[in-house]
Amino acid sequence: MRAVSYPDYGITPTLGKLAAPVCSDDGVVVEVRATGVCRSDWHAWQGHDEVPCFPHVPGHEYAGVISEVGADVSGWKVGDRVVVPFALGCGTCPTCLDGAHHVCPDNLQPGFTSWGSFADYVGVPRAQANLVALPEAVDFVSAASIGCRFATSYHAVVERARIREGEWLAVHGCGGIGLSALMVGVAMGARVIAVDVSETALKAASELGAEVVVQGPGEVAARIIEITGGGAHVSMDALGAVPTMRASIECLRPRGRHLQVGLMLGDASDTAVPMGRVLAYELALMGSHGMPAGDYGSMLDLVASGQLRPELLVGRVIALSEAGKTLAAMSQPPTGSGMTVVDMALS
Repeated sequence: MRAVSYPDYGITPTLGKLAAPVCSDDGVVVEVRATGVCRSDWHAWQGHDEVPCFPHVPGHEYAGVISEVGADVSGWKVGDRVVVPFALGCGTCPTCLDGAHHVCPDNLQPGFTSWGSFADYVGVPRAQANLVALPEAVDFVSAASIGCRFATSYHAVVERARIREGEWLAVHGCGGIGLSALMVGVAMGARVIAVDVSETALKAASELGAEVVVQGPGEVAARIIEITGGGAHVSMDALGAVPTMRASIECLRPRGRHLQVGLMLGDASDTAVPMGRVLAYELALMGSHGMPAGDYGSMLDLVASGQLRPELLVGRVIALSEAGKTLAAMSQPPTGSGMTVVDMALS
């Protein structure tokens, strides 16, 4: 099969030929039709997350068609259209039995723990517990943009924070995660404030329905408290940095909810939190890491109906041959907004 891979950390991924995956008894093989290019793949390529072997094939946001079904898998057949969560739960542990497959202590992640979707085919183990049927009304490029960033943001805003109509939602960082959260918040009837240092990102946020945009850095928290008349009800750090995390917590009103969705790396992963404010205001601190397969239905219904339009978040559609250099380019500051998705039909 065609596949984009890298022989070691930091070496630009290139397109070549690799052996196609072997279907496991508990899994399926998916013929990839589209796959997102995500910063999480960049982190693995940089060595921030260890991969099991080299060469390694990145990619974890994908949609496609089942091309092979394992002996122990029922209810799925060759030709079914699917989208797959990036974290695959075991399906049998207490966490999975509680419906939280995406945070299973023994989860597997194609693109990280095994070869991923920058290829014609990807093997998906534990298929029975993790496959999601893709409605005909949702195209493959839109579905690929949903698989990680959009699904994580939807789960964060709707399931974790339980945003309510009329509440203020502050989104700190307007990349793929932030713009996804913004779109979800608007669809749920929230009043959204978008925060970023980039004028381009804030312009995109306004076009997607942000009621107010705030350009940082500066006294972001104080400005949000003034705008909202007391603070946001829900605030998200969509970037993953100490300053944005603190601003997100400090801009909340009493009993507000903070969402940590941006990855905190290195020393930032074990950093000080303004706990005095958390205690005094009875704030809730929540993380969000993907979404379980069982929760995709409500999101996909909104996408199919047009109430959520993830295709508006796709900034570039590229061929598989461009995926490696696009991933490597994430080492530089972004020059535009929106997600990049590989359309496997492009030559």
